[in-house]
Amino acid sequence: MTAPSALGYRSLMLEPRLDTEELRRRLSAVVGPEFVSASDADRYAARDMWPRALLRRRAGRFEGLPDLVAWPADGAQAAAVVRIATQAGWPVVPFGAGSGVCGGALPERGGLVLDLKRLDRILELDSRDHLLQVECGAVGENLERELNRRGYTLGHFPSSIYCSTVGGWIAARSAGQCSSRYGKIEDMVRAVEYLDAAGERRSTAPLEPGLDGFSLLPLLVGSEGALCVLLSASLVVRPLPPARAFAAFRFADLAAGVTAMRSCLRAGLRPAVLRLYDEFDTLIAKTGPEADGEASSWLRDLLGRAAKPLGRLGEASLSVLLGRPALLNRMTTLLPGGCLLVAVCEGSQGETRETARALNAACVTAGGEELGEGPARHWWKNRYAVSYKQSPLFAAGAFVDTMEVATTWERVLPLYRAVRERLWRRCFVMAHFSHAYREGCSIYFTLAAAAGSDERAIEAYDRMWREAQEAVLAASATVSHHHGIGRLKAPFLARQLGTGGALHRALKRAFDPDGRMNPGTLFADGAR
Repeated sequence: MTAPSALGYRSLMLEPRLDTEELRRRLSAVVGPEFVSASDADRYAARDMWPRALLRRRAGRFEGLPDLVAWPADGAQAAAVVRIATQAGWPVVPFGAGSGVCGGALPERGGLVLDLKRLDRILELDSRDHLLQVECGAVGENLERELNRRGYTLGHFPSSIYCSTVGGWIAARSAGQCSSRYGKIEDMVRAVEYLDAAGERRSTAPLEPGLDGFSLLPLLVGSEGALCVLLSASLVVRPLPPARAFAAFRFADLAAGVTAMRSCLRAGLRPAVLRLYDEFDTLIAKTGPEADGEASSWLRDLLGRAAKPLGRLGEASLSVLLGRPALLNRMTTLLPGGCLLVAVCEGSQGETRETARALNAACVTAGGEELGEGPARHWWKNRYAVSYKQSPLFAAGAFVDTMEVATTWERVLPLYRAVRERLWRRCFVMAHFSHAYREGCSIYFTLAAAAGSDERAIEAYDRMWREAQEAVLAASATVSHHHGIGRLKAPFLARQLGTGGALHRALKRAFDPDGRMNPGTLFADGAR
C-alpha cells in the first residue's frame, strides 16, 4: 500500500488518540529512545494486511493506527513495556511481521504496538530430543535456513514464510504447505514462554505425547495476542529429509481428484504435499510440456500465473470483468482440461519410494492421468510467489481475498459447491484443496471482485464475507483452518462455538480482566 503522505493526506489525519509524551519517556528508559516511535511511517506500518483495512485506507480512512510502537530487545524489556502500558490503561497489540489477513493485528483502538522482531534468537537446539527453543520474533525463512545449515527442518512452510514469525504462526494456528506430513504448528509446539496481561513472565509445562494432566498450552495456541504475548517457544524439529519425489496427475473432475486424495490419506500415506486445483485454478497452476508459453491474462498479471481462455486484459477490462462475477464464474464452468493434483513425498529413500509408488497407484485407480514430475516441481519452485502478486489487483480498483476452511471428506464437495453457489453473483471464485489429513482437508478459496468506488468496495467486501461464512456454517465446516480469526471472523466463530461461547468469553476475562490485550480480535462479539 502507498504511504499516506504520498496520497496527499496531512499528518494531522494520523494524530495519536492518546497522550504519548509521558509513556514514550518511560518506555524509552526501558528499550532506548531509538526503539520507541510515534512517527507516521512506523505507526502506519504497524498493522497486518487485512484486505478490508487496505480498502479503508485506499478510501483515505486511517483510523486503525497505534499511538506508539515499541521494539523490545528481549523478554525482560518486553515485560517492562507491557507493565508500563497496561498500568497506564493502554491497549497492547503484539506484532510480528504483519502478514496476517484477518485483522488480528490491527490496533483499531490505538494504544501500543509491541513489535517483537528483535526477539529473533535461537536459544537452544537439542540434537538428542530434536527440540528447538526459539524466540517468537524469528522470521520463518531466516529460522528455516539456519536449521537447514545445522541439518534440521521445522517442516513448517506457510506461503508467508518470508514475512511471518514464529509467534504469529502460534498465535494464528498456522499451517505450512507440508502439513499432511508434519502437521500444523500446534502439532510442533511443546511449550511457550509468555507474558500475561500484567506483564509477568510465565511458562507452560512441556507438553509431551502421552503426558497426563491439564496444560495451558492448547489455550494459548491460537489466542492471537488476546490472552498473552508470546516470547519464545519449544518446537519439534526433524533431520532434513534425504529424499524427495514429485508427481502430478490430471483428473476429469473434482470428485475424482478428491477421491484420490481421500484414498491416499485413508491408506495411511503421509505425503508432504497433496494439492488439488479446481478447473480454473488448474489453468493457472499448469506448467510443463503442455503449458502455453504465450498464455497471459489478468490473473497472470496479478497472481503470476496463466489463463489462456480469457485472453489479454488490461486493468480497465479487469475491473469490468470482476464487476460481472456471475459471467466470469459461468466462463470457468466451460473450461476444458480437468483438475490438476500435485504431490510431493519426502523422507528416507525407502519411505519416499514406497509412498510415491502407493500414491501413484491410488491416483491412477481413481482415474488420474500421470503428468510426470514437471507440474509439481514447478509448483515447488514457485510456491511462495503468490503471496506477493495481489497488489496490482488493488491498484486496478478491485480487491481479492482468500478464505481457508476445512471439513470432513464427505462434506468437502458439498461445501465447495455451497460456497460457489452462494457467491456466484457476488465475486469471482476459484479454489484448491490442500492440507489433507485422514479425516478431511482444507479448501482454500480465492475471492475477487470490483465495485464502482472504494466505499462500495467495502460494502461488497463485507457482503461477500458474510455470505461466504454463512455458507460455511450451514455446511458444518470450520470458519477458519490456518489464517486465524482476527476481527474478520470473530462473529462467525462465536456462532460456530454456540454455547461454548460463554466459556470462550470466561477465558478472556480470566487472562485479561481489563481487556487490554489486543482488544477487538478473536473474542469480539462484533468485529466491526
